[in-house]
Amino acid sequence: MRSRRHFIGALVFALVGSSCLVAQEPELVKEALQDFPPETVRVEYSNPAQLRKLPNYASLRERYLGEQLRNLEDSLAKLGVQENEVDELVTGWGKGGGKVADFYGLAEGRFDPQTIANRAASAKVKPVPMGGASSTSAYCVAGDAGAETTCVMVLSNSMGAFGTLKSLGSILHVRNGGSYTVAMDERLKALAGEDTSGAPIWGVAVGPAVVNWFKKLMPGQDSLELDWSQAFGDVQALAYSIDAAAQVHLNLKLDCTTPAAAMSLRQLLDGLQSFQRLAWPTQHPNEPNPFQAVEVDSSGQRVNLKMTTPYPTG
Repeated sequence: MRSRRHFIGALVFALVGSSCLVAQEPELVKEALQDFPPETVRVEYSNPAQLRKLPNYASLRERYLGEQLRNLEDSLAKLGVQENEVDELVTGWGKGGGKVADFYGLAEGRFDPQTIANRAASAKVKPVPMGGASSTSAYCVAGDAGAETTCVMVLSNSMGAFGTLKSLGSILHVRNGGSYTVAMDERLKALAGEDTSGAPIWGVAVGPAVVNWFKKLMPGQDSLELDWSQAFGDVQALAYSIDAAAQVHLNLKLDCTTPAAAMSLRQLLDGLQSFQRLAWPTQHPNEPNPFQAVEVDSSGQRVNLKMTTPYPTG
């Protein structure tokens, strides 16, 4: 029961803190779905240009920016690209060695090749020739102690790519006219193309990335007595949208293997949110209760969770 007390609350804040995505499949998302390696199992899209207009943006970034995105932001800054110069961002996660590991993506904004080359030279970051039809080079910036090295490749004055050298090579391979022998998971493409009713935030994941998504974004998950693989083992794919305005409106879709699995998951989520609605005031007396407006339902193999919650105050 201890794990159930914390699960829904952690889920809400994990969702709010995840990379933010814009609906209606922008052009950058279409490019990413064409360019990303076929082993991609998770895609997220963010529109910092739009999100910077929110009065809560600074506090949300400070509290919820994921480690990988924070490392990316630091790497771009070392190359002369500041956070306010990135307008759109598509990130992908690939499956390797039986787990979700590789992190890569496309960014749209202001990427002046000469400025980046000059800043790289000043920082003693040597260009790595990537080959292909153009003289494209990547700049690999080592993060702080313990952080992964992030490589950045300028594709044009308004677009850059980031990731490992291997993932950048895969992206460049397609952009130079190559193709993959295995297409990206069609479920991922289908979820990315679903109507999200104009919500400014959305994301999708399939297969092993579903459990990985919860585990990576769950605050304090190491202390939870929850078998993640068992709890979400029957969830094949997820898609979420968030309308971040005066409050946060979350719409989460979970596609299960069977209608029976969907019903079981619905019952679990129902029980968790009912318990947490009562437990929250005692556990977090200084925080507004986010469980006053929660709806969980299922239809066939899909479970839907809708929640309206205030922004965190801390």
